[in-house]
Amino acid sequence: MTVAFTRRDALNEPLDLAGIGIGPSNLSLACLLESVPEVRSRFFERRGAFDWHPGMMMPGVELQSSFLKDLVTPVLPTSRWSFVSYLVAHKRLYAFLNANYEAVPRQEFARYLAWVANGVDGLRYATDIRDVEHRDDRFVLRFDDGQEEAKNLVVGTGASPLVPDWAKPFLGPDCFHNSEAKSRLKDLRAARIVVVGGGQSGGEVVEALLGNPDAMKELTWISRRHNFEPINDTPFSNQVFSPEYVQAYLKLSGEQKQAALKNSILTSDGLSISTIHSIYRRLYALRYLDQSTLNASLSPNRDVIQMERNGNAYRLIVRNHFDGGIEVLHADAVVLATGYRFRLPDALGSLGERISLDRNGYPTLNDDYTMQWTGPRSNRLFAQNAGRYSHGIADSQLSLMAWRSAKIVNTLLGRQHFDAEPDNAQLVWATEAASTTPHQLRAGYSDGLLSS
Repeated sequence: MTVAFTRRDALNEPLDLAGIGIGPSNLSLACLLESVPEVRSRFFERRGAFDWHPGMMMPGVELQSSFLKDLVTPVLPTSRWSFVSYLVAHKRLYAFLNANYEAVPRQEFARYLAWVANGVDGLRYATDIRDVEHRDDRFVLRFDDGQEEAKNLVVGTGASPLVPDWAKPFLGPDCFHNSEAKSRLKDLRAARIVVVGGGQSGGEVVEALLGNPDAMKELTWISRRHNFEPINDTPFSNQVFSPEYVQAYLKLSGEQKQAALKNSILTSDGLSISTIHSIYRRLYALRYLDQSTLNASLSPNRDVIQMERNGNAYRLIVRNHFDGGIEVLHADAVVLATGYRFRLPDALGSLGERISLDRNGYPTLNDDYTMQWTGPRSNRLFAQNAGRYSHGIADSQLSLMAWRSAKIVNTLLGRQHFDAEPDNAQLVWATEAASTTPHQLRAGYSDGLLSS
């Protein structure tokens, strides 16, 4: 059922902020805005209810970040919408602590998010925004049978499944993105399966397939990376998921940002150690203990060049970057664990030509998460989860969503309502402002002051 919003509030004032999409990021923002009653906001979602990655909720999957990096705790730990508050409300705090999880089950965190979504104010579901127009000093959001007006917008629609061009013609029951894995895998009766993508999502698909290998004769797991590598979850590496790192990253040039992003890729996109161990041990058991006939092949350094139909099956042409060879794979089903990509929602189509895009096709973001566009500065377009290239690798993860939401609230208010200033970092990323001048540096070397 679509909800209409045709009656204006007092004084015919538009909302201060309208949100497009209700995922974790905009949910975090809605939670923080409860402490700021002077900001009038509503968030709109076309789905009938909150549902976080339902297609990826396979048994045993785990969160790759701390449960303390929830919707609110890093900036408002007293909020009633923290993960700990959820555990207390459901009378299982002690049971959770006694479980001594090394990583929180993703299903548990999904239930926490749904609990918040059912309680926080200002959320409107089953409301599909058909178009957004900028008129005078406000945005006009049009629904099927009504409209809403707002001074500022925040896009929180999340990232969309990224499907390689070579796979797009074949999408269907036996060629699908891992975002549909939970529903697709249970009915998949394929003897030869190829999984493309060596990150955590690919690992979870492979782990699920190995848990019930009866119908399979061949399983091939392809990765572009030189090996199936673990996530770098060590303390110093995790400093990239901190406000201090973001502040330093923002000062880099475009080329420097690209290099920094590449260097930190495994802090975000690697395999959980538990997933690696589970897959390896399962393969060991199938080969040496169960005497299974499954032919499992893990193939890193591969890149799919072409895919074509071969009767009722598929033929994949693959380049092996380890030795430069070309390989041909045959599959009855292909699972694409090929990641996600941010895209502006269709509702912003009429504003598209006014929004600046960077060379990656992402909206060009200012430091305060506003998009660069040709409209008035008093009408801001915020973007959540769109700053992977502009703000660093943490922007597409859960880790800094509460901090980012606090920055957005502060920008809206024009003051520091939330303390979002960085802590004292354990690592010094950028050259300090009061650093030694080149002349002093040369003098230091000549005097032996800086020598080893």
